[in-house]
Amino acid sequence: MTRPSDPEDLALHGVRVLGFPTPSRIAVRYGLPAGAVEEALLDFEARGWTRRSSFAGSSGWSLTDAGRAENERRLSDELDRAGARAEVTAVHAAFLPLNRRLGAACTDWQIRPTRLDPMAFNDHTDWRWDERVLRTLASVGTSFADLCGRLTACLARFDGYAERYAEALRKAEAGQRSWVDGHDRDSCHLLWIQFHEDLLATLGIPRGSDT
Repeated sequence: MTRPSDPEDLALHGVRVLGFPTPSRIAVRYGLPAGAVEEALLDFEARGWTRRSSFAGSSGWSLTDAGRAENERRLSDELDRAGARAEVTAVHAAFLPLNRRLGAACTDWQIRPTRLDPMAFNDHTDWRWDERVLRTLASVGTSFADLCGRLTACLARFDGYAERYAEALRKAEAGQRSWVDGHDRDSCHLLWIQFHEDLLATLGIPRGSDT
């Protein structure tokens, strides 16, 4: 049976996964009242776990080192209470080859080598090239959905990743190219980064050590 996360844990975890979010963004992502999220973040700030700051005209929340440690402690406790450590570890192992495929596809989306320039920017005029990339993203998405299903069966907070990825891919296939790798929306690439961070935090694995 899937285990729901404590709302306060989701508020703290949302800061890490979403990266410099507002309380409302965390609330929307996890289906929480925005006021409760903001209250939790203020409480975490008083404990030295979060900080609010502004940058380039926008404001958001981030975790302190102590907040990251607290987030990982809570996730580890949740993982053990759910009896899901072995399954999440197995999903992470299955995710790694998919991660390499996704990374290569996103590189091909951004770069299309030519005879004169091996690092030429992809101007998206070669539809065959782009269609090949989109087919790869679709294939990866099928396997990704299977992994998300396994995780959601254990931990409810992993629900929604696969559906948002599929929706972003549908928009990209319809010609809205920024839904592949845009960082101002829930694009395929951004959701993938968030999912990877979610896995790393859950298992207490330092970023960059699982490639």
